[in-house]
Amino acid sequence: MEPFLLPVLLVAVTAAFTLSASAGFGGSLILVPTMALLLGTKSGVAFAALLLAANNLVKVVAYRKTLPYRRAAPLIVLIAVGALVGALLLVSTPERVVTIAVIVSFAIAFLLESFDFDTGRRWSAPVLAFASGATSGFSGTSGPLKGIAIRALDLDRMHLVGALSLASLAGDLTKTAIWTDAALIDANDYLLALVCAPLMVGSTFLGRHLNATVGERGYTGLFWAVMIGYTGRLVAGL
Repeated sequence: MEPFLLPVLLVAVTAAFTLSASAGFGGSLILVPTMALLLGTKSGVAFAALLLAANNLVKVVAYRKTLPYRRAAPLIVLIAVGALVGALLLVSTPERVVTIAVIVSFAIAFLLESFDFDTGRRWSAPVLAFASGATSGFSGTSGPLKGIAIRALDLDRMHLVGALSLASLAGDLTKTAIWTDAALIDANDYLLALVCAPLMVGSTFLGRHLNATVGERGYTGLFWAVMIGYTGRLVAGL
C-alpha cells in the first residue's frame, strides 16, 4: 500500500471497528468497500478479512463475560463451513449473483422478523447462518444474513453482541486461512494489521461503551440501521 493511503486506512479501521463493537457486526460495511477501493476487489476483500479477524479477537476478549458459547455454537459452525465454501469459490462466482441472493434472503428474513414468525425464524436461522458465511466468502459481506441468524437466538443485547463477535471471528479466521494459503494475503498484510492493533483495541472498547449506554431500544435501532446500511451498499453495487 502506498504510504499516502495509510491515513485513509486508519480512519476506516477506527470507524469500522467502533461500529462493529457497538452493534456486534457492521465493520465490513465500511472496511470492505474502502479496502477494495485502495487495493482492488479481491485483495481488498482478503485484507479486510484479516483486519476483521484480528479485531474480532479483541471483541471476544472485550465481551468475554457475555459469550453464549453453547447457544450460538451450531450457528457459528455453520457460518465457518459456509465461509470455507464461499472463500474457495471466490474466484469463479459472479459477484452480481451473490449480491442478488443476499438481498432476496434479507428481504425474506426481514419479513420473518417483522411479523414475529418465531417458528420460521428458528427454522431459517441455520440456513441463513450457512448462507452468511458463504456470501461473506464471495463478497466480504455477510452482515444481513448473519445478523438475522444470530438474532433468532433471542439474546439480550450484550450476549447478542458476544454471539455476533464469535460468529464473525469464526468466519473471518476461516477466510483468512484460505486466502493466506492462496497468496491473497502476504506477510506485509499481517505487518500492516499489526500496525492497526492499537486502533482495534481503542475502537473496540469505545464501541462496547456505546453499546452499554444506548439501552435495548437504542440497540435495536442500531442493529436495524446496520442491516439497512448493508443492504443499501449491496443494492448500490448492482
